[in-house]
Amino acid sequence: MHVPSQVSRVIRPQTQWLASADLPTKFGFFKTHVFRSGEDEHVALVFGAIEGRAELPVRIHSECMTSEVFGSLKCDCKEQLDFALADVARRGAGAVLYLRQEGRGIGLANKIRAYDLQSRGADTVDANRLLGLPDDAREYHVAADMLAHFGITSVQLMTNNPAKVNALAKLGVVVAGRLPLVVPPNPFSEHYLETKRARMAHELPQRLLDGHLAAISSGEAE
Repeated sequence: MHVPSQVSRVIRPQTQWLASADLPTKFGFFKTHVFRSGEDEHVALVFGAIEGRAELPVRIHSECMTSEVFGSLKCDCKEQLDFALADVARRGAGAVLYLRQEGRGIGLANKIRAYDLQSRGADTVDANRLLGLPDDAREYHVAADMLAHFGITSVQLMTNNPAKVNALAKLGVVVAGRLPLVVPPNPFSEHYLETKRARMAHELPQRLLDGHLAAISSGEAE
């Protein structure tokens, strides 16, 4: 049996490619690539032939242990990840870049501290500020390095967040278009999603949130 070389490849000083393998998922067969930046390992889940592609559908997704592992209903992260993986597979080619920056980059412990403040009335923005933390501490140089590794010349970015588009553009990533990820809220996430729309400029349809609130009031929401 041929054993591939385990030597890491340096993309630039910040990021190294470490390993890859096929990964069967409920959404289809992906190729998993692992990269290291600093102390963290990040993952590119690749579907189809993407090398050198232009306008490739790409989701840049930040880790959310509470929803993706424990099934928390406080946010839409797990649903967005599932939607992105299914949509990339449906399109025949694309990538989901999974970055290890929990809690919009503030870390798990601070995220749980923010949850405690939210349980006492603060929204997600004010909770971070009460802790002396930025509204959003994420950064995306690892994602830019991953795209460069595959020779991607431009992306169709799967996001509701214009700030993510701008951050990537500053890193030299050509964002040819934006593909929205709209997940219906639940009774525990609707205030969080409304805060993202109203205070963080996420492009979420007001009618979706209004419709869900109306359904809750009438007892029709699941």
